[in-house]
Amino acid sequence: MNARRRLIGIVTSNKMMKTVVVEIQRTFSHPLYRKVVHTYRRVKAHDELGCQIGDQVQIVESRPLSRDKRFVVETILKREGRTLKVEDQEGA
Repeated sequence: MNARRRLIGIVTSNKMMKTVVVEIQRTFSHPLYRKVVHTYRRVKAHDELGCQIGDQVQIVESRPLSRDKRFVVETILKREGRTLKVEDQEGA
Protein backbone atom coordinates (compact mmCIF):
# COMPACT_ATOMS: atom_id res chain seq x y z
CA MET A 1 0.00 0.00 0.00
CA ASN A 2 1.32 3.43 -0.88
CA ALA A 3 0.72 6.86 0.62
CA ARG A 4 -1.70 8.11 -2.04
CA ARG A 5 -5.08 9.44 -0.94
CA ARG A 6 -7.98 7.05 -1.43
CA LEU A 7 -11.51 8.44 -1.43
CA ILE A 8 -14.92 6.78 -1.72
CA GLY A 9 -17.73 8.40 -3.70
CA ILE A 10 -20.70 7.93 -6.00
CA VAL A 11 -20.48 8.21 -9.80
CA THR A 12 -22.79 11.01 -10.96
CA SER A 13 -21.84 11.24 -14.65
CA ASN A 14 -20.20 8.95 -17.21
CA LYS A 15 -20.90 10.90 -20.42
CA MET A 16 -17.22 11.46 -21.24
CA MET A 17 -14.90 8.89 -22.78
CA LYS A 18 -12.88 7.10 -20.05
CA THR A 19 -13.81 9.79 -17.51
CA VAL A 20 -16.39 9.78 -14.73
CA VAL A 21 -17.50 12.46 -12.30
CA VAL A 22 -17.40 11.23 -8.70
CA GLU A 23 -19.22 13.02 -5.87
CA ILE A 24 -17.49 12.72 -2.51
CA GLN A 25 -19.53 13.45 0.61
CA ARG A 26 -17.99 14.64 3.86
CA THR A 27 -20.03 14.88 7.07
CA PHE A 28 -18.66 16.68 10.11
CA SER A 29 -19.76 18.59 13.17
CA HIS A 30 -19.37 22.35 12.99
CA PRO A 31 -16.67 23.41 15.49
CA LEU A 32 -18.62 26.33 16.95
CA TYR A 33 -22.31 25.55 16.46
CA ARG A 34 -22.10 21.74 16.82
CA LYS A 35 -24.49 21.26 13.93
CA VAL A 36 -23.94 18.42 11.47
CA VAL A 37 -22.71 19.80 8.15
CA HIS A 38 -22.73 17.88 4.84
CA THR A 39 -20.34 19.00 2.12
CA TYR A 40 -20.00 17.58 -1.37
CA ARG A 41 -17.08 17.72 -3.74
CA ARG A 42 -17.16 16.61 -7.35
CA VAL A 43 -13.95 15.40 -8.98
CA LYS A 44 -13.18 13.89 -12.37
CA ALA A 45 -11.53 10.48 -12.41
CA HIS A 46 -10.03 8.30 -15.13
CA ASP A 47 -12.17 5.18 -15.67
CA GLU A 48 -10.90 1.99 -17.31
CA LEU A 49 -13.43 -0.25 -15.51
CA GLY A 50 -16.65 0.97 -17.16
CA CYS A 51 -18.47 2.58 -14.23
CA GLN A 52 -22.17 3.38 -14.42
CA ILE A 53 -24.13 6.21 -12.79
CA GLY A 54 -24.86 5.37 -9.15
CA ASP A 55 -21.90 3.04 -8.61
CA GLN A 56 -19.94 3.43 -5.40
CA VAL A 57 -16.25 3.59 -6.30
CA GLN A 58 -12.90 4.03 -4.64
CA ILE A 59 -10.62 6.54 -6.36
CA VAL A 60 -6.92 7.04 -5.82
CA GLU A 61 -4.74 10.09 -6.32
CA SER A 62 -2.50 10.05 -9.40
CA ARG A 63 -0.34 12.28 -11.53
CA PRO A 64 -2.23 14.94 -13.53
CA LEU A 65 -3.84 13.14 -16.49
CA SER A 66 -5.47 16.26 -17.96
CA ARG A 67 -6.42 19.76 -16.90
CA ASP A 68 -9.10 18.47 -14.50
CA LYS A 69 -8.31 14.78 -13.90
CA ARG A 70 -6.16 14.01 -10.85
CA PHE A 71 -7.74 10.72 -9.76
CA VAL A 72 -8.11 7.18 -11.15
CA VAL A 73 -10.94 4.74 -10.37
CA GLU A 74 -9.28 1.93 -8.40
CA THR A 75 -12.19 -0.40 -7.63
CA ILE A 76 -15.97 -0.52 -7.92
CA LEU A 77 -17.25 -1.19 -4.41
CA LYS A 78 -20.96 -1.48 -5.17
CA ARG A 79 -22.79 -1.59 -8.48
CA GLU A 80 -26.05 0.31 -8.94
CA GLY A 81 -28.75 -2.31 -9.41
CA ARG A 82 -31.51 -0.17 -10.87
CA THR A 83 -33.25 -1.21 -14.04
CA LEU A 84 -34.37 1.09 -16.81
CA LYS A 85 -38.08 1.78 -17.06
CA VAL A 86 -39.61 0.17 -20.13
CA GLU A 87 -42.06 2.44 -21.90
CA ASP A 88 -45.41 1.15 -23.12
CA GLN A 89 -44.78 -0.84 -26.27
CA GLU A 90 -48.37 -1.04 -27.54
CA GLY A 91 -47.47 0.61 -30.87
CA ALA A 92 -44.56 -1.75 -31.54
